Amino acid sequence: MVWKCTPLLLLLVWTASVCSVRDRTDLLNVCMDAKHHKINPGPEDKLHDQCSPWKSNACCSVGTSQELHKDTSLLHNFNLNHCGKMEPTCKRHFIQDNCLYECSPNLGPWIQQVNQSWRRERFLNVPLCKEDCQRWWEDCRTSSTCKSNWHTGWDWTSGVNKCPTKATCRTFEYFFPTPAALCEGLWSHSYKATNYSRGSGRCIQMWFDPAHGNPNEEVARFYALAMKADHAVTHGSGLLLLSLVFMLQLWLIG
Repeated sequence: MVWKCTPLLLLLVWTASVCSVRDRTDLLNVCMDAKHHKINPGPEDKLHDQCSPWKSNACCSVGTSQELHKDTSLLHNFNLNHCGKMEPTCKRHFIQDNCLYECSPNLGPWIQQVNQSWRRERFLNVPLCKEDCQRWWEDCRTSSTCKSNWHTGWDWTSGVNKCPTKATCRTFEYFFPTPAALCEGLWSHSYKATNYSRGSGRCIQMWFDPAHGNPNEEVARFYALAMKADHAVTHGSGLLLLSLVFMLQLWLIG
């Protein structure tokens, strides 16, 4: 009879171990473990241009913020003009996207571990405010690209990203027919398009006026508390399952 119950025992043990993972305590005011990020956030009074909103508390250095404003940054050798000159209004959104990625200390709830040569962590499904996503799409509709996912598939033989063989340059609107297609597909679901508005406290803003503080701090706190509450419930379920394992073992022995 014992051997018949072995699969059930193994399932219960595995489920209990998964549900009782260690609590995360670093969801707020943290920097990702990536190539150009600082270990800990802190003030950077001279952050350049579009990265300046984060100057009071940033995960990026002054040098990083300066490189982010170049057409082909030495940080990642990524050329925004791979299909001809990108419109300046469109480029502004990519610079702001990069500033958020490199500088923000408010992305902890969405940080995930990855196994990549240039970073050990990334963010995934960050809830982006609908206005930021919509304006990004509207300002880039007439610029051109050759891919719908910019994370993979480039030709790097020259050291700089180029369109893969036989890829055709078309307008952004061709590859990204909706704002959600752009914001979610461009960087492998780094962002999640939402219906939340700026100032709602439920979505991350790429653009904000630092004179009124950083609204993303409130957003990060909201999601961090929700995640910790959910984890507490899951952890409790894990302990219950573990107790069931021991009870089943005692029953089998008895």
